[in-house]
Amino acid sequence: MNTATLPARNAAASMSVFERYLTVWVFLCIVVGIGLGQALPAPFQAIGRMEVARVNIPVGLLIWVMVIPMLLKVDFGSLHQVRQHWRGIGVTLFVNWAVKPFSMALLGWIFVRQVFAPWLPAAQLDSYIAGLILLAAAPCTAMVFVWSRLTNGHPLFTLSQVALNDTIMVFAFAPIVALLLGLSSITVPWDTLLTSVVLYIVIPVFIAQVWRKLLLARGQAAFDAALARIGPWSITALLATLVLLFAFQGEAILKQPLVIAMLAVPILIQVFFNSALAYWLNRRLGESHSVACPSALIGASNFFELAVAAAISLFGFESGAALATVVGVLIEVPVMLLVVRLVNQSKGWYEAGARGHAAAGRT
Repeated sequence: MNTATLPARNAAASMSVFERYLTVWVFLCIVVGIGLGQALPAPFQAIGRMEVARVNIPVGLLIWVMVIPMLLKVDFGSLHQVRQHWRGIGVTLFVNWAVKPFSMALLGWIFVRQVFAPWLPAAQLDSYIAGLILLAAAPCTAMVFVWSRLTNGHPLFTLSQVALNDTIMVFAFAPIVALLLGLSSITVPWDTLLTSVVLYIVIPVFIAQVWRKLLLARGQAAFDAALARIGPWSITALLATLVLLFAFQGEAILKQPLVIAMLAVPILIQVFFNSALAYWLNRRLGESHSVACPSALIGASNFFELAVAAAISLFGFESGAALATVVGVLIEVPVMLLVVRLVNQSKGWYEAGARGHAAAGRT
């Protein structure tokens, strides 16, 4: 038996029921949301009007329930460990912040403005591209721990790269999004963008870290039990948000059912491009396979909870931006499981090349 494929084969055992069938749940949310939106438009319109400073209150609360349990897993005290695998960290940062958002903006321009433009609603083209940019500008925070575990990734490296990425995201998310939206000729609502960063990154990080310290003060067992208990909250809140989102998007989806498939194309290309680039760069630099895997996987997946929240705050429930971020949620699990399988099956090829490059570097 090829033991390199065991983590992929045991994916079902390593993921919760919610994580394992996330794509199924999202499909159900599409059906339920569209159905409720068509049958009961008045209540959903009332929910949409519950705003303060362009922030929808019900959605804001749901986003906190989504994000905070995930951020509980992040130990910012592990940042000092980044120097132990500086090459892998360098690859992660390069791909996540210098390549990923910009490559997605390019892919959005190619596919949304050019290739698929005749079949997409003209009024939503800018909004679709904005959603893709928001998705790419938010590196994965929580699910990367799952992907890393399935590839026997180095746990301390995974933790340190997530902590560093989240620290950078607090300061870099808004400027990068604003820059790319500006390059795409999309008006940047700076006040709403900065509000989104504070609401959906800064405050949840603060709450999560305080809560984390309080739980750890009661012992590791209490902390682990709390994580297991509140873990399903994140996905449940995400699904509730998606029901609301699809209730507002139902009319557009019923008129243009192929929109989701067309928006999935640039997202899929980006996943495979970024994961392959990070994997190859780590191999060239002679990093171990246990470091290369989480480095490649964090560059391929997204913090889609933040992207969905920011898209709704910036452009509204009915926007193409919100729909584009949801497509990222829809394909996340099956595509990332495929990437997991690919890096597991290529372990022999990777290690042979990494040894060669490391030896060449020493000489």
